[in-house]
This record gives sequence, C-alpha cells and structure tokens, in this order.
Amino acid sequence: MEKRRDIATLGVRAGQRRSEFGEHSEALFLTSSFVFGSAAEAEAKFRGGGDAWVYSRYTNPTVAMLQDRLAALEGAEACVATASGMSAILATAMSLLKSGDHIVCSASVFGATVQLFNNYLGRFGVQTTFVPPTSAEAWEKACRPATKLFFLETPSNPLTEVSDIAALASVARKAGALLCVDNVFCTPALQRPLALGADLVVHSATKHLDGQGRVMGGAVLGSAKLVNDNLVPFLRTAGPSLSPFNAWVILKGLETLDLRMRAQSAAALELARWLESQPAVARVHYPGLESHPQHALAARQQKAGGAVLSFELKGGREAAWRLIDATRLASITANLGDVKTTITHPASTTHGRLSPEARAAAGIGDGLVRLAVGLESVEDLKADLLPGLG
Repeated sequence: MEKRRDIATLGVRAGQRRSEFGEHSEALFLTSSFVFGSAAEAEAKFRGGGDAWVYSRYTNPTVAMLQDRLAALEGAEACVATASGMSAILATAMSLLKSGDHIVCSASVFGATVQLFNNYLGRFGVQTTFVPPTSAEAWEKACRPATKLFFLETPSNPLTEVSDIAALASVARKAGALLCVDNVFCTPALQRPLALGADLVVHSATKHLDGQGRVMGGAVLGSAKLVNDNLVPFLRTAGPSLSPFNAWVILKGLETLDLRMRAQSAAALELARWLESQPAVARVHYPGLESHPQHALAARQQKAGGAVLSFELKGGREAAWRLIDATRLASITANLGDVKTTITHPASTTHGRLSPEARAAAGIGDGLVRLAVGLESVEDLKADLLPGLG
C-alpha cells in the first residue's frame, strides 16, 4: 500500500489532470459547455458515464482538480466545490434536511450561519437549537428524535473556542445525526476533522485556502455516499457553482497552504503573547496560549493555534474603535485568511446583525477586536498596534 503523502506534497501535486498538451501548471477550462462526438456520446455523458464533462454548472475539469486536491488534503473520499462558504453550508442543509428536522449548532458560529439557520431554514420548518461549543453534555441534552445534523466551527469565530470533535462525533452517532465541522480557521494543514470522527467538513475557500483575498469559493467534503448521493444532485439542480477561474486561483493557493499556515500560526502566537502583556488588554483569545481554556485540547487536535486571535480591550467599544482607527498597516476589513493582516470589530461587523442579547450570549462584547494575522513582520505588526494600545 502506497504511503500517504505529506500535506505539503498533496497541496502541490494532488488532483492534477493534464490535457493532451502536457501542461505543467493546472489548466484553466473557461467554457460553459462541452462538445460531444456523437449523439450517442452526448446521451451517455448526460447519464453521467465516466468523466462526464457536460456543463460547467456541475462538471468542469478545473473545478474537479480543486475538488480532488482538497479531498486529498482532508482525507475525504469526495468533495463538491461551491460558489462561497455560505453556499457550502446552504447546500449541506438543503441536501440533507427536510421540514421537521432539527439542527444542534454551536452558539459560536459565524453570524451569517446563525442568520441562515434561524431566518431561512426556519421558514421551511427546520429548527435549530444553539448550544455552548465546548460542552458535549449540552449537545447531548439538546438532541431530539428529529435531530439530524450537528454543526460547529472549531476554533470558533471570533473567540477561538475549541470543540472536542471526537466527543461530539460520539454524541452525534448516538443521536443518529451527522456531524459537520467548519474547518475554516485551521484548514487541513492544521486539523483534519474527518479523522476525528466528523461526517462532513465545510470550507470557505475564500479564506486560507485561497490565502490572498482574491476570490470567493466554498467546499463540502465527506464520504463518497454522502457527497455524491446528496450534495452533487443538489449542486446540479440548484447551481451554487464555483467558477473555473476561482477554482484555478484556489488551486494555486493550496500550493502554499502548509507554508502559510505554519508561518501565520507562529506569528499569531507571538502576537498573542505580546498582547497578553499590554495593560490595555483585558484578555486574549488564542488556542496556542496556555491561558486558553481549551489549550490542552487544541494541542491534541490541532498542529498549531491558527492565524486568528481576538482580544478584549478594557475601554469597550470606544477603545476598540480607537485601536482599529490608529492602525496604518493592518487592513480594516472583516475578511480573514489573507497574507495581509486584517483587523475588525466583530460586534459591529461580522456579528453586527445579531441582537445584543445574542451577541452577549455568544460572548462577543463591545471591546472585542479580531486580528487575522498575515505574513508581515511581527515586529511591524506590534508597532502598528502599539499606538492604539496607549
């Protein structure tokens, strides 16, 4: 049996399909449709025989290369790529759930995910119960006979809470539910949820997988049966498709994923330790810190702490905005996973559409600042933050 190759090698080599021209870099197939040699061939390919390149809404060689590479990185049997991370979550829910079904979801997920589950899936009779991400007991108590899906981010956005994937996988199996993990903060370079018992992994490829803030994309990964029997038909019918160009850009991003995640994690840890020593900072949230409540779990479950940290300023919103406005190097934007460091105020941006009560329940205070660390000099980043901490 061939040895499984290292993550660095898979990010560069996995999934490549060369055309008859023998290109070294992955080819970009910008075409909406594909031509058949005969009516009989057209019939066969419309029935899905072999590499059935039919229409780029659901079959495209460049997108297929991305799917195969990401599947190799995550250790998944199958992958379907989508137009964005949120469309990946929507596709998962729409293809696996029906009216009357129930979701148990971490209370510490991206604000748009909360809106999707509550405001949109709720209209169609799918109910969601939100529970603390770090208490397996709370997840178990929230289960009902109709519970079909567990959904979580770990580490969470923006407080970097770490959920025990293996423990929640056990609870989900007992309840007859599927466990879906959003792996956006760690990526497969630092964490592989399927190996810990998760059934599905979702990604916003817009973030670290691209890595340079260029394009939108998403993905869902899991067993061949789950993905091919459920997600692929939904994609073909509903069309939340990833463009071949975006797929090609993300393929290029995956080539440096391992290097970037290791370098950005090291920089984030250094910054987190420095921020803990600043008088204006009340608390720093970062799994790599010994002060983090789930530090030991993160050390077992992840290869490193990741590139994202958050910290609470003693002066509340006024202090947070003053710090953000004083920066000259960090980019004030809500995106993350870029080689350029970004800074944002979650309570008024990424989680601003939540009610004050919901934000409070999620622990997102007015003094919280999120920093997604890029590849700049750490000393330059410290110098950029220091004036706003005075």
